Amino acid sequence: MHDKPAYDKPALRPVVWRPPPRPRRSRLRVGPVPMPPVGRLPLGGGTGPEDVRVDARGHVLTGVADGRILSLDPSGGGPRIVADTGGRPLGLCPLPDGGLLVCDAERGLLRVEPGSGRVRTVLREAGGRPLGLCSNVVAAPDGALYVTDASSRFPLRHWMADLLEHSGTGRLVRCEPGGGRAEVVLDGLHFANGVALAPDGSFLVVAETGAYRLRRLWLTGPRAGRHEVFADGLPGFPDNLSTSPGGLIWVALVAPRQPALDLLHRTHPALRRAVWSLPEALRPGPRATAWVMALDPSGHPVHDLQRPGREFRMVTGVCEHEGRLYLGSLVEGAVGVVGLPQG
Repeated sequence: MHDKPAYDKPALRPVVWRPPPRPRRSRLRVGPVPMPPVGRLPLGGGTGPEDVRVDARGHVLTGVADGRILSLDPSGGGPRIVADTGGRPLGLCPLPDGGLLVCDAERGLLRVEPGSGRVRTVLREAGGRPLGLCSNVVAAPDGALYVTDASSRFPLRHWMADLLEHSGTGRLVRCEPGGGRAEVVLDGLHFANGVALAPDGSFLVVAETGAYRLRRLWLTGPRAGRHEVFADGLPGFPDNLSTSPGGLIWVALVAPRQPALDLLHRTHPALRRAVWSLPEALRPGPRATAWVMALDPSGHPVHDLQRPGREFRMVTGVCEHEGRLYLGSLVEGAVGVVGLPQG
């Protein structure tokens, strides 16, 4: 991503925050079990496959920066164009009826018909406010859709501004089946991002990238409607989430936590405004790494895979299918492929 000229930058209204202690794990460059080498599924010139999902045929679906939704056959062949949203597709959710939900950073929640390429709008606003940065979506067993709206303050190209400001304008929205009435079920989230369902649909997990944590919202049972922290003090910035066939919650970690950013959050807001005014090349950037974790339904780590980001970096999406992990990235020109270590 590249900043537009400085005059286009929105002003920051920073909030002082004391982040949780930075865990030792954030200082390491490889996981307890190192991530195997990352293969690549080329995009035919596309860039930024931010999220990845696998459809009923075993093909990998992703959206790229120019607005196209692509289908990739892991067994070979070039990418096939499924549709063009005309915006910037992010999170994807294949539906049982063959349709595909697409979160578009510019156009809101969309539904794509892969056979015809038809695109229609499902949701553009909730709670009397437009979706500022529609990020991710899941479909619950009852047909309700849960959508994350990452920020009401900043567009995608200024995602770093939201992390610096830490004002917590992200939301989780519930949309009635078929795209009916929408209500805000969680508010005040710090860059609401990935969302994933428990295998039995009893709860969902939503990532707060700017707070280094995952939050759980109960959907059924005696705790329905309540929310709690699912995992806190993560060693990196959580992005997209997915649920594995075995019921694990996969977490894409874009980068390790940055001591400089943690320090800035504790200091006077004027310092963050000064940092934001710098050209992008002079601001602290994310360390290049490829990193994913998987948590069990209690929030305990089961997999922690990381390697230096020489052949693939800035993992923003992860999806498990038949012993492989498919990786998305906001900056790469391919989808990553990793064999899931056994044991």
